[in-house]
Amino acid sequence: MVSSRRAFFMRDNKATLTYGNNSWDFDVQSGSMGPDVLNISSLYAQTGMFTYDPGFTSTASCESKITFIDGNEGTLLYRGYPIEQLAENGDFLETCYLLLYGELPTQAQKDDFVNRVTYHTMIHEQMLRFLPGFRRDAHPMAVMCGMVGALSAFYHDSTDISDPHQRMVASLRMIAKMPTIAAMAYKYHIGQPFVYPRNDLDYAANFLHMCFSVPCEEYKVNPVLARAMDRIFILHADHEQNASTSTVRLAGSSGANPFACIAAGIACLWGPAHGGANEAALTMLSEIGSVDKIPEYIARAKDKNDPFRLMGFGHRVYKNYDPRARIMQKTCHEVLAELGIKDDPLLDVALELEKIALSDDYFVSKKLYPNIDFYSGITLRALGFPTTMFTVLFSLARTVGWIAQWKEMVEDPSQKIGRPRQLYTGASSRDYLPIGQRR
Repeated sequence: MVSSRRAFFMRDNKATLTYGNNSWDFDVQSGSMGPDVLNISSLYAQTGMFTYDPGFTSTASCESKITFIDGNEGTLLYRGYPIEQLAENGDFLETCYLLLYGELPTQAQKDDFVNRVTYHTMIHEQMLRFLPGFRRDAHPMAVMCGMVGALSAFYHDSTDISDPHQRMVASLRMIAKMPTIAAMAYKYHIGQPFVYPRNDLDYAANFLHMCFSVPCEEYKVNPVLARAMDRIFILHADHEQNASTSTVRLAGSSGANPFACIAAGIACLWGPAHGGANEAALTMLSEIGSVDKIPEYIARAKDKNDPFRLMGFGHRVYKNYDPRARIMQKTCHEVLAELGIKDDPLLDVALELEKIALSDDYFVSKKLYPNIDFYSGITLRALGFPTTMFTVLFSLARTVGWIAQWKEMVEDPSQKIGRPRQLYTGASSRDYLPIGQRR
């Protein structure tokens, strides 16, 4: 109940809004999992009022069958499958197939899908000319935004969103070409020659080869590192209606081509509050430096007057342990062991911080559990990537989620162009004054 003048009452799968002397009924809808939703799509038409929900934290913007998160339980499902099972038993392209088509593939379906992705990894040769147009010190994410947006200038045969075949071709192209574009951005960033994709390597191994091989010597991809990279891709493939996914859907609601929509998602992901969290967590661990300094920083984190914040803890959605964090922790240890990194001071700091966060009343009461960003930064650094590439790798992995969400939106008959409302607090209507009469 908000007040005696306005209130919502639930009855018979209906919610009744009472405001003053008037009442209106709204349907209550239930999904297969998660909380019920109050369908207020007719609220303005019936009442002349909008809802006010900054950040859309209490608003379901769409109906989706792709990803489900239960933040209180610490659950993440792709099409109903727990993320732990997919990361442990599957691979990234199998996960891509699942997100796109709704079911895990048979062997024949997987072989066909892998083949189609593998043979689309090259990009149009003229796109190589784009790279010298960027400043040498350009951030790799700036390069990614430009290159992905430019795909629509080269692949005109897959921009008609009303054609199911073209939607399928565009989806495969972006999943296939994103590692090539990401590797090109990396090579340009460090001043090395570009390396073309190889069809004899799997998805993750091919990406590592394009990033770390050089023409002057043979490079063999370490299978342990390739598996770790593949698992990182799986963990980041989709995450429900987050900021970048919502951006892709909003851009797509206007009928924009899929390449432009994904470029919009990349731009949104670039924000430090979204895709830059793992870089921030690594920076924080470096600032702490050693285990003996942890008590000082824990005290600072608890001090409301101190601007220091522990990065990599807590989550906008998860109010329990992030299920991806456990997998990422295991992957981190595997990578460090394979590379012979037995004594990593940042990992020592990370493990001690995790131990404290899971037992200290302050963190437990506020549900500030370690999230995936807490470990992914250490892992990516060990693999050899600079921090400027972290968000690029995130966007590479998230592309399939964006594409699946975009495809679902386009195929939804109830889809409308996105048009959020506002609570206007500016000046009311006033008359124009000649410049000489203004004070």
